Amino acid sequence: MNIEEYRDYCLKKRGVTEGIPFPNLPDTLVFKVVGKMFAATNINTFASFSVRCDPETVDALRVRYASVKEPSYFSKKHWSRVEIDGSIPDSTLREFLDVSYNIAVTKLSKKLRRELAIDQ
Repeated sequence: MNIEEYRDYCLKKRGVTEGIPFPNLPDTLVFKVVGKMFAATNINTFASFSVRCDPETVDALRVRYASVKEPSYFSKKHWSRVEIDGSIPDSTLREFLDVSYNIAVTKLSKKLRRELAIDQ
């Protein structure tokens, strides 16, 4: 997966916006669903991206995949940093993004999920 494929995949999801919200991290591109962040990466290197994770399975993911690490700036209990080193298939990387997006969606009100037609 390259940065354009990553960006396109994130932007195809309902209600997603992109931005660079951190003044002290001007190279960090963030994807949000109605204000809830679900993915972030350095746009210059694209060496990794950070995603939300289920707190009950985050440790198992890090054990299973050597390139799934604790994040640098986010909660280690709720986020992981996924290194783009070719060791994880693109389909699995997309699954990580899907899980992260779905976790962010669960944080939205029922009304917002209904408006976006993503109430599950």
